[in-house]
Amino acid sequence: MSDSNINKDNEQQSEQATHPDDRGYISTRIRQRIRQAGARFNANDNIARFIEPGELELLQQEVQEKMQAVLSSLVIDTESDHNTNETAKRVAKMYLREVFAGRYTEAPQVTEFPNIEKLNELMIVGPIQVRSACSHHLCPIMGKVWIGIMPNEHSNLIGLSKYARLVAWLMERPQIQEEAVKRVADLLMKKVNPDGLAVVMDADHFCMQWRGVRDMESRMINSVMRGSFLNDSDLRREFLSLIKAR
Repeated sequence: MSDSNINKDNEQQSEQATHPDDRGYISTRIRQRIRQAGARFNANDNIARFIEPGELELLQQEVQEKMQAVLSSLVIDTESDHNTNETAKRVAKMYLREVFAGRYTEAPQVTEFPNIEKLNELMIVGPIQVRSACSHHLCPIMGKVWIGIMPNEHSNLIGLSKYARLVAWLMERPQIQEEAVKRVADLLMKKVNPDGLAVVMDADHFCMQWRGVRDMESRMINSVMRGSFLNDSDLRREFLSLIKAR
């Protein structure tokens, strides 16, 4: 083999060795597990089952390292600026442990009770305060959710606080509001098995208020109706009038 070919091979090996995906990042190993399982890892997907014990701490360290690089690229002197000395560390912790925690933690445990008394009247839970983030710009989404349940004798009953816990878990990840409300409805239909379910979300989007058009007055309201709420206009009207009164 000629010296030129040897040099080319060495250059290629050097480039491969320094490629970010080959530097032992824990995110690479987690992605490999997800792909091998044929699963998705979109922004609003939960990937907790693919994270092994101790790896979330490693992932937080990796995010901190890469966030430090972002701050450097923004030409922020984090060494001399006392306000940003530990910003990368704070942001990494915030993303993984708080605002996007719904991606990295298992769903909260929910005890389901049989409907012994055969309750079949409208139940409304809310307003539940919700915090999420737009997956387009990672800007906050802040608002409220109302849930309407029309149980039947075969429905499961769950504690009042569990509605808030389940909604928070689903909201703590980047997403768009239209998909978030549908996911809330899907999860509660599965957990409660009611005759009907209604979910309404009313939220401020900082991707409109903080940037872009900077419109401070615009909000987004959307709803999902299932079962009897979709088919019974009187029930739907009763639910909407009651949450409006709140």
